[in-house]
Amino acid sequence: MTTSTRIAIIGAGHAGLCMGMLLKRAGLHDFVILEQAATLGGTWRDNTYPGASCDAPSFLYSYSFAQKTDWSRRFAWQAELLGYSVECAIRSGVDAHIRYGAQVTSATFDDARSAWRLELVNGETVESQFVVTGVGQLHRPAFPSLQGREDFAGPQFHSARWNHEVELAGRRIAVIGNAASAVQFVPQIAPLARQLVIFQRSANWLLPRKDRLYTPRTQRVMTRWPWLARLRHQAQWFFFGELQLTPLMKQVRIVQWLATRKALAHLRRQVRDPALRAKLVPDYPIGAKRVLFNDDYYPALSRPNVRLVTDGVERIEAGGVRTKGGERIEADVIIYATGFKATEFLAPMRVTGSAGRSLDDEWKSGAHAYLGVTVSGFPNLFMLYGPNTNLGHNSILVMIEAQAQYVIDAVRQLDARGSRRIDVRRPVMEEYNRSLQQDLAKSVWAAEKQSWYKLADGTITNNWPHSTIRYRRLLRRADLAEYETG
Repeated sequence: MTTSTRIAIIGAGHAGLCMGMLLKRAGLHDFVILEQAATLGGTWRDNTYPGASCDAPSFLYSYSFAQKTDWSRRFAWQAELLGYSVECAIRSGVDAHIRYGAQVTSATFDDARSAWRLELVNGETVESQFVVTGVGQLHRPAFPSLQGREDFAGPQFHSARWNHEVELAGRRIAVIGNAASAVQFVPQIAPLARQLVIFQRSANWLLPRKDRLYTPRTQRVMTRWPWLARLRHQAQWFFFGELQLTPLMKQVRIVQWLATRKALAHLRRQVRDPALRAKLVPDYPIGAKRVLFNDDYYPALSRPNVRLVTDGVERIEAGGVRTKGGERIEADVIIYATGFKATEFLAPMRVTGSAGRSLDDEWKSGAHAYLGVTVSGFPNLFMLYGPNTNLGHNSILVMIEAQAQYVIDAVRQLDARGSRRIDVRRPVMEEYNRSLQQDLAKSVWAAEKQSWYKLADGTITNNWPHSTIRYRRLLRRADLAEYETG
């Protein structure tokens, strides 16, 4: 069966929902959202581990045009974030445009018709003039390449696919990995475990979170005067991200020094044991990897039933984990908190552009795009949260909104010209990425050899090196002189 639509959006997470909501607000209703799962929600549907929450303040982690006024706390937890997505979809009517169980396996551009043909895993096809991808960067769990994983006798799972049927109370639990997810779930499961061992490859820089519940009075005030919620959104966007964290990313020395002092003071306050504290001091500049905001991870590590191991994992055995130093640590359950395949953009979809050009070939040296949105040789294809649009200093929704508005502006201008296709000029894309990589080489992320922001050769494919103010300005209007249209 083949169906046709003007715009096909892939993914019903925050990006896909934002695109759909803004299309409807713009009066463009001929679109479908193809979602591989049975429900919407993306990140906040998939990540249900105990303590899952957002690092950006709640009022900032919401659409500027659909502000939630009754957030329960300063940093919202998973259930509330997912509920917000569901509420937005229903209120806007976007839910009626979503097709569930519609996993896209391939997308092929037809030059003769200036249209895309999407193949679904169930054998159906969708034809559309435009394709907008909203699949995100952090949705495909990455497992470590460890010998013996298949030999482990007990249950094992990734934190992004939490197995809630596994009983953790009274069990010996091994957590491999210690970044953003582990920092949130370790304090939740530590009181349950008979023994909890965290295998740390490198330490994190942690800053105080200072989370708190909002009072009923605050919620009533925000609901009665919604402009106050919008004001809080703008204030947190500017002060939380642009003033505090952007200079850290750009290696402004005084800001780095102050942030380092603050993080070390936080560590000293919460960890009294000098030996443990020494293991928790990173060996890279603050900001080179994701800075985490947390108030209860350090105290969890000081519990008598919790141990931090920095020796490295040699292999998995039937009854536990063998370290590189030869120690065998017994475990009943293994939880992998090892992140995502973040540099494999759009995978595992096969994308074929104009003249049979494969996106895999285009990206064989690393993913790249003009403004993180369009790739030369792939007409009428737009990406939300594409290459080099991830943030280490602000809410990703700021970027996604700018991208979605850019897509709508490009489509409207194309319609005004009576054209059917739009393709960024290769010299424009290449010059943009040459300049971008030069700027990234000066950023704090270049100081660390290995992170999920970059490839093995050091190319940074994920992060945006400037302020969100600058990015929004660049995407305020689509300049069709930078594109070939027809």
